Amino acid sequence: MHAIDCVIIALYLAVLLWLGLRGRHQVGSVTDLILDGRRLTLPALAMSLVSTWYGGILGVGEYSYNYGISNWLVLGVPYYVAALLFAWLVSKKARELQLVTIPGRLAQVYDNKTALAGAVIVFIISVPAAYILMLGVLGTQLFGWPVWVGIILGAAFSLIYVSFGAFRAVVITDRLQFAVMFAGFIVMFVNLVSQFGGWEFLKANLPASQFTWHGGNSGWYIISWYFIALQTLIDPAFHQRCYAAKSGGVAFQGILVSVLCWLIFDFLTTTCGLYARAILPELSNGAESYPALAQKILPTGILGLFSVTMLSIIMGTVDSYSFLAASTFGHDIIPRLRKATDSQIVKLTQLGLFISALLSIVGALFFRSAVDIWYAFGSIATPALLIPLVSSFVGHQRLSSKYAFTSILASGLASLAWYISKFLSANGEFWLGLQPIFPGLLVSLLIYVFGARPMAGADLQQSRA
Repeated sequence: MHAIDCVIIALYLAVLLWLGLRGRHQVGSVTDLILDGRRLTLPALAMSLVSTWYGGILGVGEYSYNYGISNWLVLGVPYYVAALLFAWLVSKKARELQLVTIPGRLAQVYDNKTALAGAVIVFIISVPAAYILMLGVLGTQLFGWPVWVGIILGAAFSLIYVSFGAFRAVVITDRLQFAVMFAGFIVMFVNLVSQFGGWEFLKANLPASQFTWHGGNSGWYIISWYFIALQTLIDPAFHQRCYAAKSGGVAFQGILVSVLCWLIFDFLTTTCGLYARAILPELSNGAESYPALAQKILPTGILGLFSVTMLSIIMGTVDSYSFLAASTFGHDIIPRLRKATDSQIVKLTQLGLFISALLSIVGALFFRSAVDIWYAFGSIATPALLIPLVSSFVGHQRLSSKYAFTSILASGLASLAWYISKFLSANGEFWLGLQPIFPGLLVSLLIYVFGARPMAGADLQQSRA
């Protein structure tokens, strides 16, 4: 990269750090620490959620490069549907119940043991190992660094401003990252169309499979993503922003606006992925498609701006999930093992940031594939939490504390065992050819069917309200 491009990236990092430190304030309560006093407006909620939920930009580029417009049906539509389900089923009630965290709801409905089990699951899925790995890969593609250097630098940088500013710093920096992510891909899209032409160019230079709904994959493979996307219903980033909204209406509307923003952004990213395949058909790794395309067609300066775009998309997710993991550790794991004051929770959360960063580095170095991390964590966590958590918000039947704890433990272990089976089998396949998420969901569903009972009294009144 030219020195000008490097200067642009350095300036972005400096502004990001300044904004994060600008959010530094005296934390007066746990609600202030984790939810910034429940004062998220509609624009702030939407910008924060959009930038947080789109951190897997290199994975999106890889899928678009390999399978074309199928990217929209696999990595787009399932998550729109899941987000809309969340808005309809959970968002308003979650805000009105004055919740702080997911484990807090599990403790409210079930018991402390169930909340602790849920907190461990939330912590695991919040550790941003996949996105720290992407920072390492991006550092290699842009600067030629070894992957481990980018991994460590990315984890360390996010620690600095999040540790000082807490959730307020996350929200403030998300605004910048939202603006940068859209600006960068709009510039890329305009450059591509102006240099190479539109639909006719793509049609003439891409295989026919790039324009099919399946992209060459089986229908069952695509359907499985609709189940994996249900992780949205238990995702701590969604819950946190609903809890932090000024009202239930703001939470509901913020998710609707976010879905619209994702739809527009998916059009930009999928189209750029198609152009990358048409212009650079010989790439050995589709994850390199966006950086390689930028280096191919963008002039000095604009290349630096687009590099900032990719960096901001990933950083917007790293800082948010780092803080979620830290607050889960400081607010929901340790205090459920021993009592802690608000001041102690603040210190425990800061300790949780360092633990989260360390685990992210270890996970990134161990897996070396962001998709593998998503797949492993999502396949185990989703079955464990989905039914006990969602049923605590909707319906007139509810599990007892005993059954809820059993469901989290049994379904999580079932999916974990199924995931491990791939490494134990001679042919490298899962038992019975089933993806790990399905046995876990089946176990959880069976426990709910046989263990749930109609609510009565105060619980039923609260549910109807």
